[in-house]
Amino acid sequence: MATDLYEELRNAILSGRYAAGQVLSENALAAEFGKSRTPVREALHRLEIESLVERSPRGVRVRDTSPEEILDIYEVRITLEGAAAKAAAQRATEFDLTQLRSALQAMIDADDTAEAKAATNRRFHEAVWTASHNSTLVDLLHRLNVHLVRYPSTTLTYGDRWDAVLREHEELLAAIEARDGEAARRIAEHHMFGAREVRLRMYADGDRKS
Repeated sequence: MATDLYEELRNAILSGRYAAGQVLSENALAAEFGKSRTPVREALHRLEIESLVERSPRGVRVRDTSPEEILDIYEVRITLEGAAAKAAAQRATEFDLTQLRSALQAMIDADDTAEAKAATNRRFHEAVWTASHNSTLVDLLHRLNVHLVRYPSTTLTYGDRWDAVLREHEELLAAIEARDGEAARRIAEHHMFGAREVRLRMYADGDRKS
């Protein structure tokens, strides 16, 4: 019961149904979802651990977004993506390489929509993570992605970002195929530095949910 409620509340926050800064009352949530306060309290505690909600003088509220959070998220992601790329260059199997080539081709063939670009980009990144054969890295990257989902607008449609992403992904795949771990790490880190800068520019442009 608590797990089901946790998923429902989590999805409501990530979809924007509960806005940043909104106070989440245990009594109100219990009434809304037809649950007792105990599973509500447990679900909110799990969301607090994930940093999706936080304690405030008025109670538990949905965490706001900020440029500081963007910097914190990408500081970690830059390191993790670099480590995953290096490991992929060292450990990728022929099957992994086939999956990476297929993911890159899907990006090249993607429809010119934000949804298609975001989906194929994520597929490529997840293929790199899988090719690292490091389950801890993969788990951390999936967890970190939760925080970026709170910024729903994609960076891939900003300016010429999509062209840069395709070029950098091609370079990353080439480094992985060449088994050049250090080159793969550098390319992946540079790629994420670029994503961070675009995300910050989008925030500064007024897209507080980007």
